[in-house]
Amino acid sequence: MKPIIEVAGLGKRYRLGERSPYRSLRETLSRVPRALLGGARPGPDAGGEIWALRDVSFSVAPGDVVGVIGRNGAGKTTLLRVLSRITEPTAGRVVIRGRVASLLEVGTGFHPELTGRENVLLNGTILGMARREVARKFDEIVAFAEVERFIDTPVKHYSSGMQMRLAFAVAAFLEPEILLVDEVLAVGDAAFQKKCLGKMEDTTRQGRTVLIVSHNIPLVLNLCRTALLFDRGALCAGGEAGGVVGRYLEGMRAAGGETSWPDPERAPGDARVRLQGVRILQEGRPGPSAEVDIARPVRVEISFRVFEEGEAHYAGLWLRDRTGVDVLASTSSPSMSLGDDGWTGRPRPAGFYRSVCTLPANFLNEGRYSVTPIVGRPPASPIAMERDAVSFDVLDTGPMRQEYFGQWLGVVRPRLAWSTEPGEPPAREGGR
Repeated sequence: MKPIIEVAGLGKRYRLGERSPYRSLRETLSRVPRALLGGARPGPDAGGEIWALRDVSFSVAPGDVVGVIGRNGAGKTTLLRVLSRITEPTAGRVVIRGRVASLLEVGTGFHPELTGRENVLLNGTILGMARREVARKFDEIVAFAEVERFIDTPVKHYSSGMQMRLAFAVAAFLEPEILLVDEVLAVGDAAFQKKCLGKMEDTTRQGRTVLIVSHNIPLVLNLCRTALLFDRGALCAGGEAGGVVGRYLEGMRAAGGETSWPDPERAPGDARVRLQGVRILQEGRPGPSAEVDIARPVRVEISFRVFEEGEAHYAGLWLRDRTGVDVLASTSSPSMSLGDDGWTGRPRPAGFYRSVCTLPANFLNEGRYSVTPIVGRPPASPIAMERDAVSFDVLDTGPMRQEYFGQWLGVVRPRLAWSTEPGEPPAREGGR
């Protein structure tokens, strides 16, 4: 049986400072103010180039479920755009043997001026389906997306969650042979995410081919039989999902407790603010460390540069364990921190900043954790972030191992206060 997807020597090059032939509506609108002020100014690397994908080759068998993993900027989304025929490759070839539906960002393939009903019909036509085929699935799509009341309203009036629900329902119910899904389920609420995962499991059981780009490691391990690992545009590993995920997690540990972005043009963020680095520090150690003592506080240092003054930024982090379970989230905002770091509600002048979050001693359990640093402006979403930018291992040094040597349950292992007093047993009811 021939592979349903064949990729050979695939490469995609972007010229820095050059206008891309494909741009989303959001990207276009974001450029309007700059154009009115005199046009976009090329950055210092304008005229250079970057390979988002380089010499990538693999094949996917019909009915396979493939997880595509790697750090931000590894080339995962570019790969799905090429497979979806949104982006033309610079080199190599791609052979697709089947009808493709893709869900690459909120509202993918939707025309904002058309109603939800019209967009469902339009997407079915793009997929090559007859009108009667779309009509047969229409009620299921609308019910799954939970947008019955708004189906005849233009989608420009939908919230991002409503757009995502309808886009997912269209992609899942119109029965393409190949479904390409980027990290979009993070937009929905927990109940709908669970619903989507259930539908994706149904899709895989029906023998359809699915490629999923995700940072959710448990999802990849539970849903995908195989996985592809990308790093800086290159395919580093491919095969059984557990083995590929293990290699990815090992690579995160090799960062040595520090990740930095010395080139501001390529650092996470935008023209307002960009990350500069993130480090794991602990007293008694001369510099960043990928291994920390469970009995001593751990400091996570996030550095960033503000380019446009006048906004009140917060720094923050997301922490998760080696299986992808979210342990905690914290920001420098007073509602999530102890005290005030001195910048709450204050517009920051342009310049370099360093924020430090301290995790208490005897708090995290043994094991490996990864940090996602973020910088944002309340109440909006993060402006600059890098998922799993740095990782570290928590090691037990012995004091809590005097009575128990097995694996401690849970992702946290705090030393909590206990008290015990002698007393009388409670009296029985009725005096007996």
